[in-house]
Amino acid sequence: MNINLEYYKIFYYVAKYKNLTKAANALLLNQPNVSRAVKNLEKNLNTSLFVRSNRGVTLTPNGEKLYAHISLAFEQINAAEEEISKELVINGGIISIGASETALHALLLPVLSYFKRLYPNVKIKISNHSTPEALLALKNDTVDFAVVTTPTGAKPPLKEEQIFSFKEILVGGNHFKYLKDKTLTLSDLKNLPLITLGKETKTFEFYSKFFKSYGENLEPDMEAATADLVLPMVKADLGVGFIPEIFAEKELKNKEIFKLNLKESIPKRHICIIYKNPLLQNLATKSLIKMLKEQKISHNY
Repeated sequence: MNINLEYYKIFYYVAKYKNLTKAANALLLNQPNVSRAVKNLEKNLNTSLFVRSNRGVTLTPNGEKLYAHISLAFEQINAAEEEISKELVINGGIISIGASETALHALLLPVLSYFKRLYPNVKIKISNHSTPEALLALKNDTVDFAVVTTPTGAKPPLKEEQIFSFKEILVGGNHFKYLKDKTLTLSDLKNLPLITLGKETKTFEFYSKFFKSYGENLEPDMEAATADLVLPMVKADLGVGFIPEIFAEKELKNKEIFKLNLKESIPKRHICIIYKNPLLQNLATKSLIKMLKEQKISHNY
């Protein structure tokens, strides 16, 4: 039965208000058009839906049956509209993020500091992962998106966007200060205790390829479980290591560690956002991702 859906909408409001004039006002229509729509619906259904009187209208038995179904449909529609309307204002919700150590400290935490000042009612869940672990969490839908460093190894349906580039440097503590003014090669590092991240990390993969591009093998003396452990290990004179330059600004300024000159140029690395279907992201998630892309960072972090 091909009946104009607008007739059902008008029927719903007439039945709800039990008055043609009130229904017309709610629908922003004139009363003759409302009356005409009701009559057309009754004609199409071949039954009377309302009993008219001076006090308004009441539903017939068939009208009651129809209203029982139509009211459920319109209540669902109204609930959906209200939910969508709420989504247009960021006043709550939860964002779940998978982040690698470098991405967390270099970009995510400063941006979150800014974001939380604007939207204090949004709850944030952060899982500190290696890049492979963060991508697995994303694939398993346990996080909304991931913020990680290159190389990511992300493959469709995952989407990758590079949003921030950073430079890594070779550093050493006071025990290795004698190397400060020398130019080292990757080959020279064989004779020094080298600290890296574990072999299962993308950072190890990055440096392994870097060494191989110059005909050398990456053979560390010590492996750190997370990126934030490399710097304190270097400060403790356990060896030399590669760290993001932005992580070491304070220590370099205070001369707690020293930048070592390396002949070979370390390629730039990038922080990336990895996500699946952006259409499924709530407004809070979309807003945070937008801030990350624009690198809106709190200066109070």
